[in-house]
Amino acid sequence: MSRQETLSAPEDDLDEPRGPVLSVVVTLYDEAGTLEELHRRLTAALEALGREYEVLYVDDGSTDGSFAILERLHGSDPHVRAVRLKRNAGQHPAMHAGLSRARGEIVVTMDGDLQNPPEDAPRLVEAVEAGYDVASGRRAARHDSWGRTLPSRLINGMLRRFTGVAISDFGCAFNAYRREAVEPMLGAIGRQKFTKALVLSGGASVVEVDVGHAARQGVSRYSPLRLTRLALHVLAGFWPQPIQTAGVVLGTLCTLASAALALYGVVYWISRGDFPGPLLLGALVVAVLGVQGFILALVGEYLGRIQRIVEHRPLYVVEREL
Repeated sequence: MSRQETLSAPEDDLDEPRGPVLSVVVTLYDEAGTLEELHRRLTAALEALGREYEVLYVDDGSTDGSFAILERLHGSDPHVRAVRLKRNAGQHPAMHAGLSRARGEIVVTMDGDLQNPPEDAPRLVEAVEAGYDVASGRRAARHDSWGRTLPSRLINGMLRRFTGVAISDFGCAFNAYRREAVEPMLGAIGRQKFTKALVLSGGASVVEVDVGHAARQGVSRYSPLRLTRLALHVLAGFWPQPIQTAGVVLGTLCTLASAALALYGVVYWISRGDFPGPLLLGALVVAVLGVQGFILALVGEYLGRIQRIVEHRPLYVVEREL
C-alpha cells in the first residue's frame, strides 16, 4: 500500500459507531456501603437526560470490597466501565485515570460518597451544552464542619487570586467539562491537585451551577495536616515565583521591624535608661524562624515535585480494568 493510500480514510470507517456523548467519571475509595445506591440514582438521572452515556468508576485501591460490586454492576449494565488501582493513589491521580479513559464529548466528574446528589448531573451537562467549557459545581448549602469550611475558604481565596478566575468553590469535585478543555491539561492532572483550577487556568470559560451537598457519613479524610499540605500545594502550583515574593516580603518586614525596634530602644533608653532587649529580641527571632519554617516547607513541596519528575514515577498502577 502506498503512503498516499495509508493516509486516506477507508469509506467504511465513516460508518463506525461513535462513542458516547457523555462520560461520568466517579472516583471512590471504600464506598461499598453507598455504591449500589449511587449507581441506581445516577443511572436514573442519566436515562432521563436522554444522552448516550458511559459511567467510568475508578476504585482508588479500596479495601472494603467496592470492586466486587463494580464487577457485578459491569456484568449487568453495558454502560459501566471500571478501573481498579493497585493502591490508594489519591483523589486527583484517580481522577486522571478516569479522565484519560473517558470517551464522551462532555465529561462529568464526581466523588462516590453521595455527598453530591447524582440527580444534579443533568444540570451540569446542560450548562456545558449551553456553550461553556466548564460547569463548576458550587455547594450552595455546605454541610461540613468548621474545620473543613474555614480552610476551604482560605484555599478558595488563594486559588481565585492566583488563577484570576472568580468562582467560589474550587474544591467541589462535582463538575462537567467539555473534552477540548481537559485534553491539553491531562499531562498535569493528577500531579497537580485541584483539577478544576488547572483547567480554568488555561482560559476555559466557566459558569457556576448550584449543586446539593449532604453531610459526609463517617470521618473526613481531610485532616488539618492534609489541609495544610493542600495549601502549600496551591502556593507551589499556582502562585508564580512564591519563594522570591516571600523573600521580598520577609526582608521588608524584618527591615521595618528592626527599624521600629531600634527607634523604640533609643526612645526607651533616653526616657528610662533601660532597654528591654532580650524579650523583644527573642520574640523577633521566633517570628523569623516561623516564617523560615514556612518557606522551607514550600521548598520541600518543590523538591518533592522535582523528585517525582526526575524518577519518572507513575501516578498510579492499574490492577484491573473492566
